[in-house]
Amino acid sequence: MFIPDFYREPGSSWMVDLIRGNPLALAVANGSPEDGPFATHLPVIFDPETSGDWSGDLAGATLLGHMNRANPHWAALETGSLLLLTFTGPHSYVSPTVYEKTPAAPTWNFTAVHVRGVVEKIDSMEETLGVVQSTVRAFEGAFGNGWDMTESLGYFRKLAPAVGAFRFTVTGAEGMFKLSQEQPGEVRERVRESFGQSACVYKRETAGLMSRLP
Repeated sequence: MFIPDFYREPGSSWMVDLIRGNPLALAVANGSPEDGPFATHLPVIFDPETSGDWSGDLAGATLLGHMNRANPHWAALETGSLLLLTFTGPHSYVSPTVYEKTPAAPTWNFTAVHVRGVVEKIDSMEETLGVVQSTVRAFEGAFGNGWDMTESLGYFRKLAPAVGAFRFTVTGAEGMFKLSQEQPGEVRERVRESFGQSACVYKRETAGLMSRLP
């Protein structure tokens, strides 16, 4: 991912926060010359048994994910193979009307993290169930209502044979946080205020990140 220096993440915590807040990743892997690359949208979490504080490019962090075993992407994945996970955070169109100056050009403010790493396919049904349960706990805590999965564990076991779970060891990550840093301070503040007052949730979330810029 091409990242101009002024759009780089202010700190590695920004990448961790974006991944946790936007955990539907796009997993991309090379395919055959005839079929081209594989790309699958799937939920990803930090491994609760190993996650902690990481610095720099998140190297050494462990993520957990799962996809449908019927997906040809699963059959193409091999333990030890490389995978790219991309995460998209808050983003929105910036109209030149907000700049209150001419000449001007429209643009798109956006945030994204690309994570590269090595895949370990999980064969054990118990470990697969563990990945599913850890994913439910993480998402119910962050996005749900605290649903208790206890009475559904039997149902989970019926679904598990169709689930392809994997462990992902990060070798490097990079984040792009394009939030009008190239603009003068007063213009950037007008963009932030405009986004913050918008009815669009994407604009308000983007404004929230702009407020965190140093």
